[in-house]
Amino acid sequence: MTDQEPRTSLDPRYSSPDAAPTPWPRAAGQLAAAEVYWLSTVRPDGRPHVTPLIGVWRDGALHFATGAEERKALNLATNPQVVLTTGSNTWAEGQDVVVEGEGVRVTDDARLRELAGAWEEKYGPVWHFDVREDGAFQAKHGPAFVFAVTPRTAFGFDKGESFSQTRRQFE
Repeated sequence: MTDQEPRTSLDPRYSSPDAAPTPWPRAAGQLAAAEVYWLSTVRPDGRPHVTPLIGVWRDGALHFATGAEERKALNLATNPQVVLTTGSNTWAEGQDVVVEGEGVRVTDDARLRELAGAWEEKYGPVWHFDVREDGAFQAKHGPAFVFAVTPRTAFGFDKGESFSQTRRQFE
């Protein structure tokens, strides 16, 4: 996981003439501040699956949790490629961020304890997690696997007086 500066480009086809690429720290700030994200995974038969969830941005990756038997966990077991999105559901203001990457399971106890604290700090005590000995969070209905998505490609869509589409490629 890294907070590296990506290779950035502005797509003039989808940007206002006066637009400039959105700086990565602004997009990373949006990822950190968002309360809800949309996760897209692929079912074993190739059909897409999209669901809202909560998560935390830490050390250059977006982290989310899912029950071991939930559809997204089952999808990730066969295809780790994901798309995470967050932003504003208005067309003329705000910023939308789309992150493409691979969902990698986090099992290290120390890292899970740190992330459990981050969840509670961000969302309050209703999202308190204990860390199990088997590398998962203890959720209400059993184990919850934690995944990290480090951006491979990230898009930023700025809306307002000036519209822009920024593409970021990470090495």
